[in-house]
Amino acid sequence: MSLNLDLLKILMEFNERNSPEYMLYLNDDAFPITCVSITNSPTPVNEPTTRGGVYFSDKFAYKLKGVIEDLSVVPLLTEKMLGPNTEFSELKILTQIESDGKLMNLEIFTNLTNSVQTPNSIELSMIIVRLESV
Repeated sequence: MSLNLDLLKILMEFNERNSPEYMLYLNDDAFPITCVSITNSPTPVNEPTTRGGVYFSDKFAYKLKGVIEDLSVVPLLTEKMLGPNTEFSELKILTQIESDGKLMNLEIFTNLTNSVQTPNSIELSMIIVRLESV
């Protein structure tokens, strides 16, 4: 995984101290994401591997969880989910953080690994695959 760990560390620290806005972009629509948490946690593999010949998984991954309250996003997520679907694609999330007194726009690219829908919202669990400063 070619993840910029320095940039990720800045994002994680900023996210813990502040409540930056996150926006998920799907097709031509934008969906606000709330209750965002970013963690480094274990994955269900014993060693780094290519899972199902489709995507790479390490023993630990940086995971992003968040809630979207606009349920019109649900049909758009079907083709994005990892798992039995081999035609998944990355989700793009934009946010703005402050680093060294300067505002920085970030694009966070993720793979969707799980979603839990309630009557009013959907919680997304994602693995961060790359970050870009824009």
